[in-house]
Formats: sequence, structure tokens, C-alpha cells
Amino acid sequence: MVENNEIELSEAEAEQYDRQIRLWGLESQKRLRASKVLIIGLSGLGAEIAKNIILSGVKSVCLLDDENLKEIDLYSQFLAPPDKIGQNRAESSLQRARALNPMVDVTSETKAVDELPDAFFTTFDIVCATGLKQEQLERINNICRDSNKKFLCGDVWGMFGYMFADLIDHEYSEEIVQHRALKRGPDDTEKSARETVSITVKRRAIYVPLQNALSADWTKPELRSRLRRGDPSYFVMKILLRFRDEYNRNPDPAKRKADTEILLRMRDELVKELSIPVGFISDALFMDVFGIISGAAAVVGGVIGQEVIKAVSQREPPHNNMFFFNPVKCVGFVELYGQ
Repeated sequence: MVENNEIELSEAEAEQYDRQIRLWGLESQKRLRASKVLIIGLSGLGAEIAKNIILSGVKSVCLLDDENLKEIDLYSQFLAPPDKIGQNRAESSLQRARALNPMVDVTSETKAVDELPDAFFTTFDIVCATGLKQEQLERINNICRDSNKKFLCGDVWGMFGYMFADLIDHEYSEEIVQHRALKRGPDDTEKSARETVSITVKRRAIYVPLQNALSADWTKPELRSRLRRGDPSYFVMKILLRFRDEYNRNPDPAKRKADTEILLRMRDELVKELSIPVGFISDALFMDVFGIISGAAAVVGGVIGQEVIKAVSQREPPHNNMFFFNPVKCVGFVELYGQ
């Protein structure tokens, strides 16, 4: 939980964040102002997350990326200018990121995740990871859990995207609407009128680590029943993470034919492993998983940014625990895995 007891907003901050304060209250904005956020991976998705979090008015944001900017990044990565191709993506994004909100301290880190000690990640209140292998995601998630730090991760492949959140044991407040009967005089024969009132209630949400969510037991009846709803996004995510783990890269638009064959082979293997009905994960789902489409990055990045703000401000119910964007159906939805 982010402490905000000693944080006071300056007059300039109160003026800049006036609309946000009206939306979620002064105490929530003070929590945001006290929070330190780490964003791993400055692809198009990472840029969207950074933009949303920086504009919200947190204390600091660290952009971590050990990769250099490539021409393909420019189709979705709007923080790094074209003349920075060949230079580090995090450092190349600094100038535009800082210009979004001069009141937020924005820094960069160019070391690879595997080169950084556990203690590095515990200096932040919340960590958002993109573009990593499953083993790396699970390592950082476990570090965060051990230090009671909140963790989110996500990715976009083409038009497909997902988000996972582990807020551990999260307390938040929620406004609910109630209808109350109005008292009338004893001689009033009309039906009782009702008034609408809003009250704030305290709630609690328990989360599971990423390892649990990715190793969900599909022999359980409650999970098998989800197959009848007909959305295979969870399995598409597992296949794309497996591709990254095995080939140390994402599906490449320049190798579309060969990579599609690999993805379909992995699909067939997963179908056998989990006893999924043949045809449940259609070939069409793997036609649009190449590169990063800016529209999908905006959707998933908007959701992750929103969840960071809700988690830090402790306002409104956060997603528990996975969000998917299915490009074939053009819908986003939330599901719980691992419990």
C-alpha cells in the first residue's frame, strides 16, 4: 500500500490535477503522487502504459529497456523519435515522456532484467512488465509478492493482447448506489417515492501469482465449462508466450509463413496436452499476431494504465486477474484464473 500521510499537493499540482481530484478525490490523488512505478519494455504497449501513468500524476516512473529502437517500433512507439533508431528505446523515450508531465520524475534503466538484483525491483510501489519471457515474469512477480509490491504484466502481439494483475491482498473503496424510500405524511395516499443515494463501502480482493494463473488445471469442471463460452484467448496467450520462450523473440512479420506454421504446431501440441476440443483454437487467431498494431496497444495499454491508477489510488474494483483483447471478436473481457 502506498503511504500518503506526509504528501501535500502544491498549488500548481492541485490546479493541474483538478479534474482528477474531482473524479477520485484528494486522498486518492495524494496516493498517486507518492507512488513510484517501474515500466519494463518500451515497445508500443510500454509507451501507452507510460503515457497513461505519467499523465495521472505519480511521483516517479522508471523506463526499463535493454533493446535498441528499430524501424518497426515506430509504427506504434510514439515516445521515441525516428532519428533515434539504433539507440536504446528507454533513453530515446525520455524527452517526450518527461514533456507529458514535468511534475513527474521520469528516468531510464538500460540493463537487462536478468542483470538486475532482486533489490532493484523492491524500490518501486508497482511494477508493469511487458515483452519478457514467462520465467522472467514469474521471477519478478515472486519478488514483488515477497516485498508486498503490486505487479502487472501484459503484451500485445499484432491485434491480440492480454493483461495479468497480482495485487496480492488489495483493499479498496467503491461507491455504490442505493434506493431509499422517502417518508410521507400520514394522509398521503400516493405511492411511496424513492431517492437515490451514493455510499462508499470498503472491499477486499485476493489475488494469485502469475505461476498459478498460467498453470490453471483444465480438468476442473469449472474451467471446462468455460470452453462452452467459446473464447480461446487464454490458450492463444500461452502459445505466444511459449513461442517467445523457445525462440527468444516474437512472431516476425518478415517470417510470417514459417512462424505461422510454428504457432499452429504449438497450438496442436497444447490441444493434446490440455485435452482441448480440436478446432477450438482456430487458425484465424494466428493471422493477426505479428508486430504490434497501435490500436491494440492503445486498448491494452489503456487498461493496464487504468488498473495501475485504481490499484495505487485504492478506488474502484480492479480487474481480477486477467484481461484479454480478442481481435477476431473485437471484444475485451476479464476472467479469473488460478484460484
